[in-house]
Amino acid sequence: MGFGKGKFNGFGGKVRDNETVEEAALRELQEETGIRALPDDIRKVAELEFEFPSVPKENGWDQRVHVFLVEKWEGEASETEEMRPVWINIDNIPFEKMWADDKHWLPLVLQEKQVKANFVFKEDNESIENMDLEETKTFN
Repeated sequence: MGFGKGKFNGFGGKVRDNETVEEAALRELQEETGIRALPDDIRKVAELEFEFPSVPKENGWDQRVHVFLVEKWEGEASETEEMRPVWINIDNIPFEKMWADDKHWLPLVLQEKQVKANFVFKEDNESIENMDLEETKTFN
């Protein structure tokens, strides 16, 4: 099974050489959904560190994730090989079908707060062993 397969998850991927995190976010959004946005249309809202101690480092599960809110876009979301986009009412988010960390940081982001967090997962790679979460005004 692929990383996060079967879970509701955001769009994303790796940053390419000579590409900023923002440029990668915009590229991945278009590649995975067909939606186009401009740099001024996105806002960084979270920086999340994920650690999976029971997964070998070379598998690439440990990662830093930069979360952006897209405030304006062009096009309609469409299914791609990587993703099947769905619209979800923010009053009825299916956290039980998402990664365990999402219920801790996503509600804060939806309240227009910025978040930095670190999540360490248990051996089952599903449950959280430890977490450190804080609101922030800036990202380094």
